[in-house]
Amino acid sequence: MSRYIKSRKHAVAPLAALAASLTFPLAHAADAPAAAPADAATASAAASPYLPQVKVEGTAQSDYKADKSASSKITQPLLETPKTISVIKKEVLREQGAVSLIDALQNTPGITMQLGENGNTSAGDTFQMRGFSASTSTFVDGIRDLGAVTRDVFNIEQIEVVKGPSGADTGRGASAGYINLISKLPQIENSIDGVITIGDASRKRASIDVNQKVMDNTAVRLNAVWQDNGVPGRDIVERKTHAIAPGIAFGLNTPTRFFLYSQHVRQNNVPDGGIPAIGWAGFTVANPAAGSTPAAIAGLEALKTAAKVDTDNFYGSRGDREKVKADMVTSKLEMDIGNGLTVRNTSRYGRTHMDRVITGIIGITNVPGTGTAATVVTADPSTWQIARSRQRVDQTNEILANQTSINAAFNTGGIKHDLATGVELMYESQDSRGFGTTAQTINGVSYAAIANPPANLYNPNANDVLGTPYATGADSEGSTITQAIYALDTISVTDALKLTFGVRTEHYKIKTSTGAVTTGTGALGNTITTTKLSAGKWITSWNLGAVYKLADNGTVYAAAANSLTPPGSANFTLSGSGQAGTAADAQETTNYELGTKWDLLNKRLNLTAALYRSENDGQVSVDALTNVATQGGKTRVQGIELAAVGQLTNFWQVTAGVQTMDTKQINQRAASTATNPNQTVTDGVRWTPKWSATLWTSYQWNDWTGAVGARHTSEQKRVITVAAAPSTGLPELPAYTVMDVMGAYRVNKNVSLQLNVTNVFDKKYMSSLNNGGGRLVLGAPRAATLSANIGF
Repeated sequence: MSRYIKSRKHAVAPLAALAASLTFPLAHAADAPAAAPADAATASAAASPYLPQVKVEGTAQSDYKADKSASSKITQPLLETPKTISVIKKEVLREQGAVSLIDALQNTPGITMQLGENGNTSAGDTFQMRGFSASTSTFVDGIRDLGAVTRDVFNIEQIEVVKGPSGADTGRGASAGYINLISKLPQIENSIDGVITIGDASRKRASIDVNQKVMDNTAVRLNAVWQDNGVPGRDIVERKTHAIAPGIAFGLNTPTRFFLYSQHVRQNNVPDGGIPAIGWAGFTVANPAAGSTPAAIAGLEALKTAAKVDTDNFYGSRGDREKVKADMVTSKLEMDIGNGLTVRNTSRYGRTHMDRVITGIIGITNVPGTGTAATVVTADPSTWQIARSRQRVDQTNEILANQTSINAAFNTGGIKHDLATGVELMYESQDSRGFGTTAQTINGVSYAAIANPPANLYNPNANDVLGTPYATGADSEGSTITQAIYALDTISVTDALKLTFGVRTEHYKIKTSTGAVTTGTGALGNTITTTKLSAGKWITSWNLGAVYKLADNGTVYAAAANSLTPPGSANFTLSGSGQAGTAADAQETTNYELGTKWDLLNKRLNLTAALYRSENDGQVSVDALTNVATQGGKTRVQGIELAAVGQLTNFWQVTAGVQTMDTKQINQRAASTATNPNQTVTDGVRWTPKWSATLWTSYQWNDWTGAVGARHTSEQKRVITVAAAPSTGLPELPAYTVMDVMGAYRVNKNVSLQLNVTNVFDKKYMSSLNNGGGRLVLGAPRAATLSANIGF
């Protein structure tokens, strides 16, 4: 493709390369994609006194739009791949000021965040995708990434979100799909790129990306970040990160290439346990128990009409902490053998350690009728209290993986094949220490009870002294060894028709050792007992697809795929019975999808539409007549997903998506009891909005650029049972819409300034709610950041 670009003021890339011209102003100027062919639109742009003169020969490529996946397992262009894949490029993240994986995933609909179970709080990137948990389906360059940590995007080239069961791609547990983070690797060009950011809540962040050619075919690259900031709208909560990611590459632009790279992240945070849900619209209380006193009934009524707490209240202690050490080292060898044959070998060792102490809030006390004889009960809300718990996690995850893969393009009987096949060997482990809070003696050592005084509901004190749970020795260990072989083949039956077949067979072996405190007598008191369990078998995943090219720029497709989740595969925990029982079968998720993809406006803009249905079978349920637990439960999620990404005009870019989700729980009933003889029927799936949508669009005018973003999520139900008795808390997360804006000015060819304002209308909304409904985390209020983007 040949290009000629000329500006009346500066030699700049066309505005189709918005993010590149803002944040990589010189280093990538030569690589900036062209805006459009020389047509009427280009002539109009050249005639305007406010736009650069642009003459382009060839096709265009938007900085928002990707044409291919970086994964060697996805051999076809995205236009001809029969599945839903969203690619979020670093240029979009730079414009949005996104720094975490959670920030980045706001660019694709159908992903929701979770807070945790009742008084417990989830850690790290905890989310669902298309109605199923996807927290353990995060990969870095195609290798599973372990650890409940909050991931930074400082070293990410792009993020690929593959939706729908993907067992043939990645193996066990990919019920909702998977997220593949593509690392920044050394390139042959020299460049220096840095960003310095300040903002609300004392936000300070600096990142740098240096790439240097050191010999003809050798280059080094260094990415690093430092961040120290509070959280807008929250007292005490802090986020501190420093990380470094060095890499070296040999043989660039030759048939044999070798990459050695690593990433080392340190975080020292004050975690957020959320605020009480009291006072928010929809807050309910349990019905008074039979025989309740008038005072108790009055207390429940008072709770219904109580005021909200201040949203910046912090109910923990200044001693709350979340310290993370995450390290990974990767080597990758690529060899182009010739005749369409490429061989790769990738090895990785990774270790993540998290030490976390957080305060959970449980229930409101000191309300009339709810206190004990020792509690001073009053109708004055200023004296109401909320109980607190202390949670401690000390967890280490390790992974050792080796992948050998072959990509081959060949013909058999005049039919072209694009084959990706390989072998994966992997060892994963998770070690968790056990902690206690009650007064007891264990193996002759006495421990005092951990004091957790309640907090004043409306005026908590972060200086309260709270105890730290002590180590009991009841530790848990789990490990999984996996050997897998896979083959993914795309067969070009004709120039228009392609068929895809994929299969992955893997043997997994999981071993767990779970410690528990057992009540004992005598001088030694309680003792630690250990239960060891193991399970393992062969499992096979598959996918099928057909793509038909209606035109050179448009396709329709049909696909089916499955994924298996064996017991213990997500959390390294086995039990004697139930869903994690050693004798339980793997849950199977099957996905069916019909879709169409189109590249329009000279292939600058991609439009996609997909109709999908996913069914997860094998959940433990209770038979309505016999009350016998069986693996008969099934979840069904179906809907439509629409997306648009790319360039509308020479200077206007967009990425947008809309998704619907209709969920149904099949054959899920609670066991009959004396008080509930009719059973409770579950008819939905928690945290699955019927509608979600996302939009980010930008326009450049001379040296100025403006962007607007919007995110909408409809209500998310917590209570999904039919005729369930009311319980204290919120039954759902209300719907919300949030808008963001960005403005940038290019000072010169090396420096641009960028202002981001998130939640520009200061919408007060809940971003997540715990499963008990009494505790929530708010979305960030209006906040501003100012960044200086520097490039050489």
